[in-house]
Amino acid sequence: VTALARRCDPVGGIRIIGIDGPSGSGKSTLAREVAAQLDCPTIELDDFVSWNDLDGWWPRFDEQVLTPLLAGRSARYQQRDWAGDEFGDTLGAWRTVPWHPFVVVEGVTSTRRASVGRLSLAVWVEAPDDVRLARGIARDGEDHRALWEGWMRREIEFFATDRTRQRADLVVPGV
Repeated sequence: VTALARRCDPVGGIRIIGIDGPSGSGKSTLAREVAAQLDCPTIELDDFVSWNDLDGWWPRFDEQVLTPLLAGRSARYQQRDWAGDEFGDTLGAWRTVPWHPFVVVEGVTSTRRASVGRLSLAVWVEAPDDVRLARGIARDGEDHRALWEGWMRREIEFFATDRTRQRADLVVPGV
């Protein structure tokens, strides 16, 4: 991924690498590795998404992250307040990510159709459903099983309609 990221063309003077795929597939692990190798920041879509909202947060992400970065400015955005409002949509602290020639954007739907032409590289990470569910339950607890199962169904629908995987520049197995 890193070698390909270095070779891809910048968009607006920056190479934004989107690492997408269903929850629990290994996106975060891969994103940390890529960001470490490129010595660049990572923006996690968990700072935007909520259990209730797979899709509606995108305009805020576009306005606070993509548009500034593509204009050569730092991204400044308000993060989801997972600790204070795990099941809601409350926003918490502000975060600034300084402009850098490489930025990794990691998370479910990060390479959606609306990102076409704005990312330099779209990576799709995949893993079997049973592995993904087990990872989610291990992280969030058995009491989140129904949430995970519902979320996974919504992801499948979104990705099928959006054709996210089919547009990926690179498809990799989860780590």
